[in-house]
Amino acid sequence: METQDNVKEMVKQKYSEIALQDKDTNSTSCCGTGGCSTEVYNIMSDDYTTLEGYNSDADLGLGGGLPTQFAKIKRGDVVIDLGSGAGNDAFIARHETGEAGKVIGIDFTPAMIERARKNNEVRGFNNVEFRQGDIEKMPVTANTADVIVSNCVLNLVPNKDAVIKEIYRVLKQGGHFSISDIVLEGELPKQIKEAAEMYAGCVAGAIQKQVYLELIETNGFKSITVQKDKAIIIPDDILINYLSKDQITAFKLSGTGIRSITVYAEKPDSEKAPCCGPDCCN
Repeated sequence: METQDNVKEMVKQKYSEIALQDKDTNSTSCCGTGGCSTEVYNIMSDDYTTLEGYNSDADLGLGGGLPTQFAKIKRGDVVIDLGSGAGNDAFIARHETGEAGKVIGIDFTPAMIERARKNNEVRGFNNVEFRQGDIEKMPVTANTADVIVSNCVLNLVPNKDAVIKEIYRVLKQGGHFSISDIVLEGELPKQIKEAAEMYAGCVAGAIQKQVYLELIETNGFKSITVQKDKAIIIPDDILINYLSKDQITAFKLSGTGIRSITVYAEKPDSEKAPCCGPDCCN
């Protein structure tokens, strides 16, 4: 890939285009439930329609999982949604946290923020807000959130370690996150890694599953749990844009796995002092 700034600009441009479309358009052009072509943005999209708080006009079919389903959101919680898009996960989180809670959506793309704010205005939610910002440096003060959710976003960010550190910073002590993302088991072919469309579609930017989980652990999180793990299959009519037929066959036989995982982890409650020996631990 190119420099981190170039990658970010490419992602912003691609998702600005998507923000102007509806889910049906995305689905028929992005290998969603409606069909398949040369686009890749929502080949891993899950079905939200059975979740309480779901709003179809806020669902662009871009997610890789259902983090809000696993996020253990309680009434009154402050929830932050990273890469909030048109507001789908934020509105579902708002249903869980209720009137007493608050939901903050953060997105890098101005067009997405504009669309999410319009969706929120229609609903009249006074405890949901959307902030434009880079999740590598969130526009949120430290120790704000009880829960953080994110859906197929970290793999779009070049510096994933910086995002994990930011998640730790803005979570309250004892807070937790539930994040759906795309990870790898094995190496992608070079042609896929270098393809802008595959990066914006959450595939080329994915890192190894074990590295992903180690990043979370080394940044101080505890009780790390993979809540969901499913295979992502890239259809041949997408692969053929990047690989020859022989290369597609070799890729399928290579054992490389593209996975959609939902990961849960907790920020320790630092008010509990670590054990320092028999003289001070009861």
